[in-house]
Amino acid sequence: MTGARKIRVLVVEDSPVVQQLLAHVIGEDPRLELAGIAASGEQALRMVDSLRPDVVSLDIRLPGIDGFAVTQRLMRDHPVPIVVVASDVRDLDIPMRALQAGALAVVEKPGSMARADYQTVARHLCTQLTIMSQVKVIRQRGRPRNGDEEPGGTAGRGKGAAVPKPPPLPPSVAKRQFRALGITASTGGPAALVKLLRGLPANFPLPVFVVQHIGAPFVAGFASWLGSVTPLPVALASDAPHRPGHVYVAPGELHLTAEPGGMRLVHGDPVCGQRPSGDVLFSSLASAFGAAAIGVLLTGMGEDGARGLADMHRAGAYTIAEHASTAVIHSMPGTAVRLGGVTEELPIDKVAARLLELVSTGVEPS
Repeated sequence: MTGARKIRVLVVEDSPVVQQLLAHVIGEDPRLELAGIAASGEQALRMVDSLRPDVVSLDIRLPGIDGFAVTQRLMRDHPVPIVVVASDVRDLDIPMRALQAGALAVVEKPGSMARADYQTVARHLCTQLTIMSQVKVIRQRGRPRNGDEEPGGTAGRGKGAAVPKPPPLPPSVAKRQFRALGITASTGGPAALVKLLRGLPANFPLPVFVVQHIGAPFVAGFASWLGSVTPLPVALASDAPHRPGHVYVAPGELHLTAEPGGMRLVHGDPVCGQRPSGDVLFSSLASAFGAAAIGVLLTGMGEDGARGLADMHRAGAYTIAEHASTAVIHSMPGTAVRLGGVTEELPIDKVAARLLELVSTGVEPS
């Protein structure tokens, strides 16, 4: 990166030992430089205002205001990309609420140079800081609903671009009996998934299979949290039968495939750099359910899910990509559109209504 401007990182962390460790990790990466260290949420707010960092590495459990409140305030007053750096994977309520409020990613804290996977965890942290620094977040507008802050947006939001009203369903689709729903999301996905799943009733008649790109240590906590804030029961997927109205989240480092009778977890190479992969899930739905499946590809960086969604589209499935007006990063759904694999594009707040319309004519039991 000779001659290139380095990415300026503000570290928000109250532990002096971890402060030194993160400063070392950031200093070792040629893409990054340390802009400053804040030991409390209040100090972080002041330093973001004065230093204008490119990205914030945010601890959650801080003296004074916690990381969730810091995220809310920053998204309202000084929008900046935020990466949550968490150490306790057992209690993810606050980190997940921070993602819902606008933080872009949650990653594992390196912890100690003595741990065997220190280099892997440190590299992943630096890569996430680098990637997320490129996301153009904008100031939150509007009042929060149901006590939750709306997530921060990208540069694509708030520009006044007209979003087409979804057209009526063709009669051939309106009469179809759907049997399975697959959803893939990456950056910005937790907030998008909450919005989508909150729009579905507890008696939703399809099994729902979810691939969310998130660090493997956080998947179980993510699934538990998702089940606590949405109407449908949520569990980690396993080699077992599936049931209508249940959400099954792919576990870390395993691909998820769906069949008419059940689910299967697959040990395999990463696809599009991801394991679990949305391509693998969507392609299995195309093979197993054909035109009786629905695929939804939400916000995310990269291309995972796009080719699998195209497989579903060719098999006659109904496929939806999140519209650029609401996607935190439009790369994944945008690639699916370019590949011709999308039946329609919808903003995230319209997806649940469309799903209910699709299944309202009755569903075969799976």
